Amino acid sequence: MKKIKVGVIGAGSISSAHMDAYANNKEVELYAICDLNRERADEKAVKYGIPHVYSDVREFLANPDIEAVSICTWNNTHAEFSIAALAAGKHVLCEKPLCQTVEQALEVQSAVQSSGKVFQVGFVRRYGNTAKMLRSFIDAGDLGEIYYAKASYLRRLGNPGGWFSDKSRSGGGPLIDLGVHVIDLCWYLMGKPKVKSVSGNTYNKLGNRSNVQHLSFYKAADYDADKNDVEDLANALIRFENGASILVDVSFTLHAIKNEGSINIYGTKGGAQVEPALQIATEKHDMMLNLLPQVDTLSFDFVEGFQNEINHFVNCCLGKAETLSPVEDGVEIMKILCAIYESAATGKEIRFNEN
Repeated sequence: MKKIKVGVIGAGSISSAHMDAYANNKEVELYAICDLNRERADEKAVKYGIPHVYSDVREFLANPDIEAVSICTWNNTHAEFSIAALAAGKHVLCEKPLCQTVEQALEVQSAVQSSGKVFQVGFVRRYGNTAKMLRSFIDAGDLGEIYYAKASYLRRLGNPGGWFSDKSRSGGGPLIDLGVHVIDLCWYLMGKPKVKSVSGNTYNKLGNRSNVQHLSFYKAADYDADKNDVEDLANALIRFENGASILVDVSFTLHAIKNEGSINIYGTKGGAQVEPALQIATEKHDMMLNLLPQVDTLSFDFVEGFQNEINHFVNCCLGKAETLSPVEDGVEIMKILCAIYESAATGKEIRFNEN
């Protein structure tokens, strides 16, 4: 069986999720890895048995045997590397967010359309089994018209530092890192309605709280206690042309009693709690019912989600499927994220042109 030769750009923490999943796919050969930090790339090459190691992206992309790439780098390189990879004739899976600006997103979209190659945005939560199960109810009409969604992803102590807290490399804080996941999942489950307006707020009051002791939290490899210029907290109201809306808040750090992760959607025939555990609310025989699916896992499973995402990308590259998260969706989510930041900066609601 011919295997598709895959290369990975970036050898940081998220790359492990990609490479673990590729290693478990029998139709893939992990063929090359590239990172500015050659030592880190060498370590991953040894761990996964990758034969070709690079520290220069141009040399990596010049290898004609590489057929598909995962881009697992800082956000400020996503557009550049995506466009270069497409120009080099590679299929591309780009980690979320697609890029940092709407202008960059449109440039990537144009490159995808010209290339004829598969391009998948790393909206991994779309590929979770709970999302797939819930979509079966939604597509069957069991929830009716979904008109409202509410999502919170609040960390009380969770600024990873490093590039995550450097706006020039990340593009922002919890909104572009965490908010992108929950906003996209809600939007996807709601049927991807056209955005009409956005009103948002961001707060930078607490910094990275590196002074806190006796409580551990994830730190990036290049963690720097003194570097932080991204928001602590963001919230937004997103309205759509069909009248639906999303209310969202996300934080890296907050004076909260506990961390909180919740995603809920509401329709005319039923609703659903997506996180922390899948449940469905409905009504029958004049009674309100909470339905609890009898399945192995009721919450998003990180490893399972990435495996599903990678498997789907590989199938798309082999012509067996079409991506669930195309570049066009990446563009729309960038429009929403950038509008939230613009609204927060100007103190005004941002309205979109209506068709």
